[in-house]
Amino acid sequence: MKKLMIAAMLSCLAGAAAADPVEGVWQTEPDDGAYAHITISPCGGAFCGIISRTFNGEGEYKSPNLGKTLVIDMVPNGEASYAGKVWRPSNDKIYTGKIQLNGDNLKLAGCIAGGLLCSKQSWQRVK
Repeated sequence: MKKLMIAAMLSCLAGAAAADPVEGVWQTEPDDGAYAHITISPCGGAFCGIISRTFNGEGEYKSPNLGKTLVIDMVPNGEASYAGKVWRPSNDKIYTGKIQLNGDNLKLAGCIAGGLLCSKQSWQRVK
């Protein structure tokens, strides 16, 4: 029994150590007075981010965008960068997306024209 418990604990530790640095909960920049928490986790062979909580000037609220995917099929490119797609709720459009990680800071870009024109946000990891 003791060996089984140790094996289970080691398995959990190995899984935590293997987590990609982009995984976790990230706070977006405020947009029109509101911001969100995005939970990024594996989806197939990539990473996706779901709107998990939303906030405005009065506190947490139930946005109609809760549960929707904002970060879509981000694939690691090496050197803490990822490429995929991003959904912009304000105009309901999907753009070419890029992520660049630097510790607990995430820079997200949504781009058009092959990446020549990009709108960017800086997100912070929620601890």
